[in-house]
This record gives sequence, structure tokens and C-alpha cells, in this order.
Amino acid sequence: MKKTTEKRLFIFVCTAPALILLTIFMILPTIEVFRMSMYKWGGFSNNQVFVGFDNFKKLWNDMNFIHSLQNSILLMVVVTIITMTLAILFASLLTREKMRGNNFFRIIFYIPNILSIVVIAGIFSAVYDPTTGLLNNMLGLFHLDNLQKLWLGDQKIAIYSIGGALVWQAIGYYMVMYMAGIASIPESFYEASALEGAGRIRQFFSITLPLIWNNIRTTLTFFIISTINLSFLLVQAMTGGGPDGATEVFLSYMYKQAYTNSSYGYGMAIGVVIFLFSFALSAIISHVTKRDVLEY
Repeated sequence: MKKTTEKRLFIFVCTAPALILLTIFMILPTIEVFRMSMYKWGGFSNNQVFVGFDNFKKLWNDMNFIHSLQNSILLMVVVTIITMTLAILFASLLTREKMRGNNFFRIIFYIPNILSIVVIAGIFSAVYDPTTGLLNNMLGLFHLDNLQKLWLGDQKIAIYSIGGALVWQAIGYYMVMYMAGIASIPESFYEASALEGAGRIRQFFSITLPLIWNNIRTTLTFFIISTINLSFLLVQAMTGGGPDGATEVFLSYMYKQAYTNSSYGYGMAIGVVIFLFSFALSAIISHVTKRDVLEY
């Protein structure tokens, strides 16, 4: 009995600091966001007016919010597909193929992940510069002047330019994670399939992809949710939501409403929608990608 009590006390002492920090910095602020979404408040006065669900009713008639929602979903779909595809492809090439300079390429691909998002924003702002930027100058070098654009100034393509920076930043991190999964697959599987006449492409889809599927599931959910945060940081650093709101995303619009337009309660209503959207999206991805675990 004494040992059981001591064990419980030890567990409580070990977990209490983490639970206290979780409560103070996660649970209570989340509850406060839900509470404030029910109020009309500028954020700098004591005049808080309870309005119930009026902020949410206003939200669905706000075309600027709808546009930021569309941009966020666009980035989550396009950037995720491109990033995951390239990360898996590069991981397979660098793990399965005997290439000269494998270690060099691994380092080069991973470097963007250790850079600050502000540094990445600065790099791509320079790359996209319409007069001195690398991208337009490279196009001009190959006599493709008709493809030169105002990459961050054109409303139709600015959001895709933000997506390009997101892809570049993330590929290396997820490539390393997939490389670890691929390296754990027994070589005998590939040798047996080769004896059966399977080529590299068939081996990839029949052996590599199924056996790292759990890695893909985990990283897919993590990446899609992190895209919401990273897109906000890049937008703030590169375009500020411009031109004319063309690159506005979930969090940047929430930030402007809460801290720039003195509509704190309305901004928190947007925060609630983002929270519920992220939670629902995680559950959907987990369900859709669920498969039987393959053991070896």
C-alpha cells in the first residue's frame, strides 16, 4: 500500500509542472478565446458588450474572411501535395540510389529548415524582386521575358509565390523523416522483389510507400496544420496581406481584426473558427488515411 502511494506521488510530482504549464499557457487561453468571441470589444477599454453569436453571423457574410479562408485552403492543398511528393521522391532517391554526394545533398536540402522564417521571407522577397530578383533575371537569361511577372505584386499569382517559399522551407525536414523510415526497411524485401522482376518504380509503390505509410500519415497532419502558422508568418514578412488582400490568410486576417482594426472580439471569433477547422481537419485526415499497419 505504501509503495503504491509513493508511486502515485512520484508520478504526480513528475507530471504536475507539465500540467500546470499546459493549463496556464494552453487550456486557459483557449477558453478565453472562446469567451471573448462572444463579446464586442476593441481590446483597449473596459467596455465589453456581450453579443452572443453575432460575431460568427457577421463572419460568414464577410467576403474578406471568405477570401482568406480560400487562400488558406489553397495553400494547404497545393503546398502539401507538392511538398509531400517531392520529399518522398528525394528521400527515396537519396536512400535507395547510390548517388555521388548523397551526404552533401542531404545537408543542402535540410538547410532551409534551420533558417528563421523571417530570413526565408527576405530571401524570397529578393528572389521575386521584379527588377533585380533572381527569378526574373533567370527567365530573361533564357529569353523567356513573357514569363516575367510581379511575383508579389500580381493579385493572381502572389499567393502561389508565398506557396513556393513554403515548399522550399519544408521539403528538407520531411525528406529526412522519410529517409529514416525508408532506411529501416529490410534490404531483403527489395532483393526478393527484384528477383521477381519488379523494377524501381514498382518497388517504390509496392514496398517503400506502404511501409512508410504511418510516417506519411503523421507528417501529413502535422504539415497541414503547421502550414496555417507558417503561411501567416510569411505573409506578414513578405506582403502584409497585399496586394489588395490577395495573400490574406486565416491568421493574418485574424491578427488585423484583433490588433489593427480594434475588433478584438471579432478577431477571437475568427480564432475559434480556425481552431475548430484545424481540429476537424486533423480528424478527417486521420480517418481518410487510416490503413492496416504492415509489419515486417
